[in-house]
Amino acid sequence: METERVTEFPMTHLDRRPRKRARLGWDVLPEQPKAQLELFCGQAVGNLTSYTTSRQPTDLTGTLAVKGRNGSPPWRNDDKDGHYTFELGENLTSRYKIHSKMGEGTFGQVLECWDREKKEMVAIKIVRGIKKYREAAMIEIEMLQQLGKHDRVGNCCVQIRNWFDYRNHICIVFEKLGPSLYDFLRKNNYRSFPIDLVREIGRQLLECVAFMHDLRLIHTDLKPENILLVSSDYIKVPDYKFSSRSPKDSSYYKRVPKFSAIKVIDFGSTIYDRQDQKYIVSTRHYRAPEVILGLGWRYACDIWSVGCILVELCSGEALFQTHENLEHLAMMERVLGPLPQHMLKRVDQQADKYVRRGRLDWPEGASSRDSIKAVLKLARLQNIIMQHVDHSAGDLINLLQGLLRYDPSERLTAREALRHPFLTHGVI
Repeated sequence: METERVTEFPMTHLDRRPRKRARLGWDVLPEQPKAQLELFCGQAVGNLTSYTTSRQPTDLTGTLAVKGRNGSPPWRNDDKDGHYTFELGENLTSRYKIHSKMGEGTFGQVLECWDREKKEMVAIKIVRGIKKYREAAMIEIEMLQQLGKHDRVGNCCVQIRNWFDYRNHICIVFEKLGPSLYDFLRKNNYRSFPIDLVREIGRQLLECVAFMHDLRLIHTDLKPENILLVSSDYIKVPDYKFSSRSPKDSSYYKRVPKFSAIKVIDFGSTIYDRQDQKYIVSTRHYRAPEVILGLGWRYACDIWSVGCILVELCSGEALFQTHENLEHLAMMERVLGPLPQHMLKRVDQQADKYVRRGRLDWPEGASSRDSIKAVLKLARLQNIIMQHVDHSAGDLINLLQGLLRYDPSERLTAREALRHPFLTHGVI
């Protein structure tokens, strides 16, 4: 008889509550410094030897899985990239039954599973069986525990239910949520969200960021892929941009989420604040200028990301669609005006090549004519918003100008942004 033990770590003192798009190869962040992995709440988590990695881990109670309906699947090798291999309908420990695959990314996979104990569907993040990803998973668990311990009122951060180590894969269990904002936009042909929905999402997102910053935590990877709608429900409404088309034409209608509630996910890159850290963070389109210029970053890098996300929800498209640093900075100048002299004078050695005679080396340093065209086709921030927003545009533009200030010391904080008239509109 095949028997198997599983180490499981229930989080019964926490509430409940995720998923992510794979980054393109050119935009995978470099591995964090070793010291970053080890400095957590005064604990060394870089060495995972205390966690079971054998083919037959033991659980806390010594309970053995029973062969049959709740039995273990046959042992299989991981795929060439270290992903867990499975078949639909199999068990993931005796408690969970694999129902479907929800997504795959750099970290591993997310599976929709039936929780036999709670009698409900859950999302389980199965991390690749590779040391650096196991280490990053333990960091994410530590962060999720810290957030859950302080989250008494529900601050829009996803909460861990439990986690376990299964066949050398860290598995993190969350409540099953709806699609990410990115997936919703993609399936909706990248059509913008109504302004009132942007307001509600922005308010919740900034509440989550303010909550984290109060705890001295920086997310560092905010983007539409890491913001999930709680519900998958949506309604169809006429898209007035296509009002000349017949209602029988499917493009006449666009989807709008039925409910505005969101949860922020993916805390694998979250860190405690330390003075002016300089390694690269954030996914390209949402990366703040101080990160690119090597000036050191802190809480304000999250605020810049929020600004980029709100523009994307209004327009349907990422604000800065680029793959290289100089082009990215040139796009910022096209949308927001020139970078401040005092920032350009302080760039680090890596970014020094982007500056010449005290200004951005553009368009002289452009990599191609297409790159120049990509920058020139961008409009000023005010015009981008006015193209898509018919009311509250002035308040929204003013808020975005505060979130997207170049100098991080002048950027709005999350708490300041929450008091902005655009976000307090309609709040009693």
